[in-house]
Amino acid sequence: MRKLKLITLAIALSGASMTAMAKPADVSAAVAATASRSEDNVKLDESRKPAEVLKFLGLQKGAQAIDLFGGNRYWAEIMAPAVGPKGHVTVWEPTQFYDKEGAEKFAAFQEGIRKLCPGIIVQFSTGGRSGVGSERGGMLHLRPDMASLTTGSCNFPLRIYENTPELITELAGKMREFHVKPEIEVFDLSMLYNAIDFARAGTVGCPLHVQFVLGVKNALPVDRDILNFQVAKLHQLMPDATWVAAGIGKHQIEINRWALEMGGHCRTGLEDNVRWDKTRLAASNAELVKRLADLCGEYDRPVATPTEARQILGLRSAA
Repeated sequence: MRKLKLITLAIALSGASMTAMAKPADVSAAVAATASRSEDNVKLDESRKPAEVLKFLGLQKGAQAIDLFGGNRYWAEIMAPAVGPKGHVTVWEPTQFYDKEGAEKFAAFQEGIRKLCPGIIVQFSTGGRSGVGSERGGMLHLRPDMASLTTGSCNFPLRIYENTPELITELAGKMREFHVKPEIEVFDLSMLYNAIDFARAGTVGCPLHVQFVLGVKNALPVDRDILNFQVAKLHQLMPDATWVAAGIGKHQIEINRWALEMGGHCRTGLEDNVRWDKTRLAASNAELVKRLADLCGEYDRPVATPTEARQILGLRSAA
C-alpha cells in the first residue's frame, strides 16, 4: 500500500486583531483609503482580497494589530484606517531574529513547539522574507530539521526573487554544517537542473527533497504537463529523490489531487491559500489540513506519522 508521506503545515501570519472594541471597522473605507498607500501595494489588492481578509480578522475601531513579516507594509497600510486614530498597528520585521537577542527568542520558540508537539518536523524558511543576503541563513545554527533552499532566481508578481549562485552556495554550506536537510524550492525549471548540479557537486546533500511550486504569477503556471515533466526529469536524474507539489491560491486543492495521483507528497495551509472555496475563507489552517487528510483516503494514501515522515525524508530521529 502506498502512503502519503508528508503533509506540510504552512501558516501565514499576515496580521491579527489584538483587542476588541465596541465599534466595528469600516472595511470598505479602509480598503478605499489608497491615498496613503503605496502604488505597488494597491496593485496587490486584486490577488490579496483585503476587504475579505479584514472582515475575517474582525478588526475593531481602536484595536491593536500587528503586521508580521511586514516588509512592504501592505497589511499595515490596510489595517491602519480600519483601527482608526485611537488604534495602533505594529509592523514586525524578521531581521529581529538575527541579532543575538532575537535569535535567543527564536530558539526558545522552537524549543516550545517541540515540547508541545513531540516528533514534529521543524523547517525554517531562508526565502526572501527572511532577510537580505546572509541574514537569510542567520538562524540555521539553531539546527532545525529542514530549511527551504531556492536554487535560482525568477520573477515574482512585483519583484525579482533573487538567489545568486553565491548565496545558494553559502546557505547550502550552512545547512551542511548544522546538519539541516534542504527542501529545494523550484519556481522555475532551471531551478530543478541547478539543484541537480549542486547535488552532483556535493554542495547539496542527497537524496534531494524537492518542492515544485505552481501558480505564482510570473513564475511556473498551473499545468499538469509541466508537473509531469518535472517529476519525470527528477526521477530520471535523481531516482532516490522525494518530491512535494504546492499550488498557490485556488489551485491548492487541485495540485493536492495531482500529487496524490502521481505518488508525491502534499502541501496545504494558509500561507499559500486563505480560501476554503470561492464562497468563503478557510476557518483555520486546521480546516485545510483536515480536508487534505480526508482526501488522502480517496487515493489510498494514508497520512504518515511524524516518525514515518522522518524515515521517508532521511531525517535524524526526534530529539
